[in-house]
Amino acid sequence: MARRRQLYEGKAKILFEGPEPGTIVQYFKDDATAGNGAKKGIITGKGVLNNRISEHLMLRLHDIGIPTHFIRRLNMREQLVREVEIIPLEVVVRNIAAGSLAKRLGIPEGTRLPRSIIEYYYKNDSLNDPMVSEEHITAFGWANVQDLDDMAALALRTNDFLMGVFIGVGIQLVDFKLEFGRQWENEDMRIVLADEISPDNCRLWDAKTSEKLDKDRFRRDLGKVEEAYQEVARRLGILPEAGNGDMKGPEVMQ
Repeated sequence: MARRRQLYEGKAKILFEGPEPGTIVQYFKDDATAGNGAKKGIITGKGVLNNRISEHLMLRLHDIGIPTHFIRRLNMREQLVREVEIIPLEVVVRNIAAGSLAKRLGIPEGTRLPRSIIEYYYKNDSLNDPMVSEEHITAFGWANVQDLDDMAALALRTNDFLMGVFIGVGIQLVDFKLEFGRQWENEDMRIVLADEISPDNCRLWDAKTSEKLDKDRFRRDLGKVEEAYQEVARRLGILPEAGNGDMKGPEVMQ
């Protein structure tokens, strides 16, 4: 693509100025981190796969009326999204005990929860993204009560839909992280789903064997990380035609 001004670089993506006002180009990297950046590595082809997987899921969510920032995929590693005001919260939906929930509460990993649970984490790497309550969120002005209601409703609708999508291809949706943003049109504002949905921020287990098909393979040194991401894409029917070959990212304008 043409030279674009870089706006931000995170652990898994780079954001560039979009071709039109109010748009951003989201570039997916192969970089992988765990433990808030304590562990770093490369998962070959991850950016290509996450771009395709997130595109597929965002479009399907749009089809059932869930508003997202996604506009279209541009190429193997980039997609065009609407510029939104990101709410500094990670919204985690849990269906099965795993990860920090299992450790924090001493629940055996793999225990099915009596109902889906929503947790909120404050997006701040220097504080290790601490878990926060709705009281914290409203008291510090990160979101108001209506924002929280909207995010919770969208998160549960997304969970219901994605559980159906994944179980249809033999995968359990254990838990996942969502981010939301405020989209402004003149004086009107609505909450929309932002960021991405991929094996980077979803725990996905094979429905029969409970084999992990997500970033936990990297976090826990289980091996075959690239193969797990490819398997998710294959089951969803979207493994890139050209394979997982690299492509150069856009040039950064200084």
